[in-house]
Amino acid sequence: MFIDIHGHAVQEKTCPFPMTGRQLISTPDVLIGRYDQVGIERAVILPLLTPENTHIMQSNEEVLRMVENFPGRFIPFCNLDPRACYNSSFAPLSKVLAYYRDKGCRGVGEVTANLPILDPRVQNLFAAAEENGLVLTFHLAPFVGGLYGLADDGGLPGLELSLKRFPKLKFFGHSQTFWAEMGPNTAMQDRMGYPKGKIDPEGRIPKLMREHENLYGDLSAGSGCNALTRDPEYAVKFMNEFQDRLLFGTDICCPDHLDTPLVDFLLDMRKKGAISETVFQKIARENAIRILGL
Repeated sequence: MFIDIHGHAVQEKTCPFPMTGRQLISTPDVLIGRYDQVGIERAVILPLLTPENTHIMQSNEEVLRMVENFPGRFIPFCNLDPRACYNSSFAPLSKVLAYYRDKGCRGVGEVTANLPILDPRVQNLFAAAEENGLVLTFHLAPFVGGLYGLADDGGLPGLELSLKRFPKLKFFGHSQTFWAEMGPNTAMQDRMGYPKGKIDPEGRIPKLMREHENLYGDLSAGSGCNALTRDPEYAVKFMNEFQDRLLFGTDICCPDHLDTPLVDFLLDMRKKGAISETVFQKIARENAIRILGL
């Protein structure tokens, strides 16, 4: 059985996404139906909060209600916009996170505010999460404007400095811009998409993970799956080296798009003996159990 480190759900259907006219996020029954088909036992639910990536303004309380309504299936994270509490870098965000930590939330995220990662308000949120012993899931973007996600330059200098500033904060890295840095990467189209080809030489992600034990890999979505499938031979080395800091995820959103390619990839790698049962179990579930204290 898998544990999904990156899930989204809403209690009831919402207004269709105005850009496409499609239902943007699945309800719990749809999500659980897919989970049962592929062997996903539980999932972290990340509240949708910031206006950059959706028209849905989801409360932390809604996520806590879903956790209560579906016992044993969902794990709550809380979310907090770095601009909360009067848009100040001195906002008392730690007090807010302490409240939700005491309500059972195991982490913060998905942080998607389209601000520079070194913006003082973002750094204030990182400090608050670290103070409360909460992990933090972030979505990375290549620039500010017309996107969602914390913005960083190629080579991820802002992330590197943040890892140094907050050594006790576990950062769960996610998104195309994050995982594109698995290999050599200079083109903007790669930072916004799904680069293909051999990972030779290595990019910034494996180097940063060697240098900073507080950086973890959220393997969800097309971006995380592509980071492995683009070069299966290198993926074996990567999964073996960082077997204690990689986490299975899906990032299933739309109810009409329920594919789970990472499930098939990991099962196939185990079946062929490319990765051991130990490595498989760590990535599939055991790391989530250990890191989140489940």
